[in-house]
Amino acid sequence: MSRLNLLGNNIKKYRKLKKLSQNELAEMCDFSREHLACVETGKEFISLRKLFLIADLLEVSVKDLMNFE
Repeated sequence: MSRLNLLGNNIKKYRKLKKLSQNELAEMCDFSREHLACVETGKEFISLRKLFLIADLLEVSVKDLMNFE
């Protein structure tokens, strides 16, 4: 599995732990729901700025989101 897929899976996992829908998190990040869905499935890249924002909103570290083990 690619690192983009693993990153997306981690974002999805922590989003669900916070009981947020894709729509809710996307709105908080100023993304479209479709773009967030593509990030979560590893089909789209994400900027570092947005990655830091997502980590803050999900109350996890960037290291947690980038845990590829």
